Amino acid sequence: MAKKEKTAVLITAPNFVVMEVLIEGTAPLVIERFSKKAELMAKMAEGKKAKNKKEHDARDYERDAEEARYRSHDGWEGINAAAFRAGIISACRLGSLKMTMAKLSVFIVADGRDQSEGLPLVRIYGESVAFQAHTRNANGSVDVRSRPQYREWACVLRIDFDQDQLSASDVFNLVARLGVQVGVGAGRPDSKKTAGCGWGTFRVVPGDEEVEVRKKFGIK
Repeated sequence: MAKKEKTAVLITAPNFVVMEVLIEGTAPLVIERFSKKAELMAKMAEGKKAKNKKEHDARDYERDAEEARYRSHDGWEGINAAAFRAGIISACRLGSLKMTMAKLSVFIVADGRDQSEGLPLVRIYGESVAFQAHTRNANGSVDVRSRPQYREWACVLRIDFDQDQLSASDVFNLVARLGVQVGVGAGRPDSKKTAGCGWGTFRVVPGDEEVEVRKKFGIK
């Protein structure tokens, strides 16, 4: 009778767990989604005629800010969940974990989906205002953009991570470094285009302050 050959297991089953972290903004958060998509699509549909138009509609800054917001199907405002994941991956540069490994090992559990594009969102707790600031377009021209700004804000991050690659302490420290050194949203310290505007930083709320912060922002 032939003996069965033993096979070594080279790939183990996924070993993921979800960690919940409460964060509170230490600087204003400015959201910058691509709010001109509908306008550009309309111009493309019009063809060459659009290039010859000299009349421009008056800027509605409140509308521009609304178009730059992410709203869930339930109506609450949020931030693209990918912003936190990208920030955690970027924070790996401050330690020994390879960014390529983090891409396979860390994910953000969404609180909901965006109404218009279905993007995964993390809910923002806090009131937003229409905020105008000068910015430079891709062609070098100066423009004024209106975006939602959250001057006091908080989020509950649910991080799904591979326990075979990272410990809970690793994930906690990555989030802490993300908040202090990387940031999220427009004008963050780790912005690709500038050195940042001092926006989008946050702290991880200690356990003994969670009840107070949750009450402040109405987080259940």
